[in-house]
Parts: sequence; C-alpha cells; structure tokens
Amino acid sequence: MMNQIDRRQMEQHVQILGWLLVVSHIFFLLIGLFVFTLLTSIGAVSGDRDAMMILSIVGTGVGALLAVLGVPGVIAGYGLLKRKAWGRILAIIVGILSLANFPLGTAVGIYTLWVLLSPAAIDYFMPPSEQI
Repeated sequence: MMNQIDRRQMEQHVQILGWLLVVSHIFFLLIGLFVFTLLTSIGAVSGDRDAMMILSIVGTGVGALLAVLGVPGVIAGYGLLKRKAWGRILAIIVGILSLANFPLGTAVGIYTLWVLLSPAAIDYFMPPSEQI
C-alpha cells in the first residue's frame, strides 16, 4: 500500500496529466476544425471547381486525422481525472503515440509514461476494495 506522501504526489501528477491531456487534445480538435474550415472556405471562395474539390478533400482529411488523434487524448484525460483504470491504459497508449509529436508531444508522452508506468500508479488506479 502506498504511504500518504506517495498517494498525494500520485494524485497531483494524475490530475495534472489528466488536464494536460484534455487541454492539449482539445487543441488538436480545434486545429483540425480550423484547417477544415480554412481549406474548404478557400476552395469555395476561389470559384474554381477543381480547387473546391481538392481543398475540400484535403481539409476533410486533415481535419479527420486531427480528430482521430485528438478524441482519444480527451477521453484518456477524462478517464484519468475520474480515476478510471481504463483511462490509465488509454493514456499510456496516447502517451506512446505522443512521443512522435516533437517537441511538446514528446515531453507530454515522456511525462505520461513516467507517471502512469510507476509502481505507485498501479495501486492508485486499483479499486479501493482490492487495495492491500
């Protein structure tokens, strides 16, 4: 069983990490929405049928990609904030994927893995009835 200092520190790290994931991945979603809106608007304003089609496809593709990358991070952050074991697992997966997003994603990914792969995290996310 963790002592009070470890539990308090883990709780602080998990709260920080949860909010960091939620905010950073909402940012991904907003960028995706902006790129989608920008590119489809440019295509529409241009009046050129080919430009409209190509920019709509590219805007939709980039927006969808950023949504696919953003939604799991928001869900993982929510799971961490609610102290759910599935949130820890999803956040570890998101953290591993974030390592490729240099430099900020790499830092968030390292912090995610450092917090959630520590032995104290296993006990922290264990249901109270199962804690020793």
